[in-house]
Order: sequence, then structure tokens, then C-alpha cells
Amino acid sequence: MSSVLITGANRGLGLEFARQYAADGWRVIACCRDPQRAHALQALKGDIERHALDVNDNLSIGNLVTALGMAPIDVLLLNAGVHLQKDCSLDELNADLWMREFQTNVIAPLVLARRLADNITRSDLRRVIAISSGSASIAGMKSGGNYAYRSCKTALNATMHMLAADLAPRGITVVPIAPGHTRTDMGGATAPYSAEDSVTRVRGVIAGLSFKDSGNFLSRDGAPLPW
Repeated sequence: MSSVLITGANRGLGLEFARQYAADGWRVIACCRDPQRAHALQALKGDIERHALDVNDNLSIGNLVTALGMAPIDVLLLNAGVHLQKDCSLDELNADLWMREFQTNVIAPLVLARRLADNITRSDLRRVIAISSGSASIAGMKSGGNYAYRSCKTALNATMHMLAADLAPRGITVVPIAPGHTRTDMGGATAPYSAEDSVTRVRGVIAGLSFKDSGNFLSRDGAPLPW
């Protein structure tokens, strides 16, 4: 049985990933800060383990690593993220919030991937997937604004590109994927894509990956995106 570990599994894309993978018979390791209060996650059916995880807390990460032991993880899905300064202008930019976003959106995914590298190596698929954003593409940036989120996702892409090189000797495929602008708490009610559609498409990309894709930045349809 294949396994997937999902961060930020209590809502939005993370919750939908958990639902779909569980429905397809995967072993799902669903992580969020407070599983007992994550009622939608608690209601999901299937082979689902629910673990408390604060991605910014080393003790919390250590507890998860201990709980997992030697268990293999086929897909590490780095989904947890924050968007604390939505649509802020240059004059509205808050440096303290920016640093908080950088910690959660860039540093935390790398730390978790490093701590779970042995579990991933023991699996059959050996994949690390980071949920990125089309707005991370420097080539595609035609306007200003939204500095914190866009720069964090750009940094996440760079971090995953470097991680791909470091984990290549283990045969691990590392890919950031942009799911598209999706109707979630973060994406907003007017976003063009539903969570079900975005997750279905991203799962299709994940399923079709090979080691030669490692380090690339891909769209929800599997096409390469410009850095």
C-alpha cells in the first residue's frame, strides 16, 4: 500500500488531498496543528492517521518523526502554508509578517523534508512535492504588490531545486507544483478552480512523475513553468 504524508491537512487543498488519497486506498498520514479540532479531517473515511504537527516547532517535528519510526513515506506532500499579507502594496508591507511567512512557507518545508528523508528513501515512489504557486515565476511577474507571498513561493521553488540535487543520490524526486488559483480560504471564493479539480490534476502530475522531473517547476497539468 502506498503512503502519503500531508501537511496542513485540516482544510483547503490539504483536506482534499487527504480525502482523495484515502478514497483511493492509500495510507494517509494527515498532519495539522490540532487534529482534535479539525472536524472535517476527523470525518474523513479510510486508512488515515491524524498527527499533531506545527511545522515551525522542532519539538513537534521530532514527535512526528518518533511516531512514524521506520515507516516508509511514498509521497511527502508539503502543503502547509500561510498568506498573512494578502494583496498588500509596497507601502503596506510589514517586515515582521513577511518573516513569519518565510519561516512557514520556505524554511519549514525544507526542515521537514530533511527530517523525513530516511522514511522517503525506504518507500517505493520516493517523491517530495511542494505546493507552490504560479505567482512564484519571476518570468511571469508583470506587476508589483503581494511581495511576501510571491517572494516566499519563489524562494520555496529555489529551495526545492537545491533539495532535488541533495536528495538525488537517494533516488528521491523533488518537484514544486503550482495547483492554480483555487477556491480555498487562502485562494478566496472567486478563484476559478475548485479544490477537487486542482487536487485531482496535481495528483495526476504526481502519479506521472519520473526521476528526470526532479528539480523542475511544474503546473497543474504537468507542463514546465518558467522560473
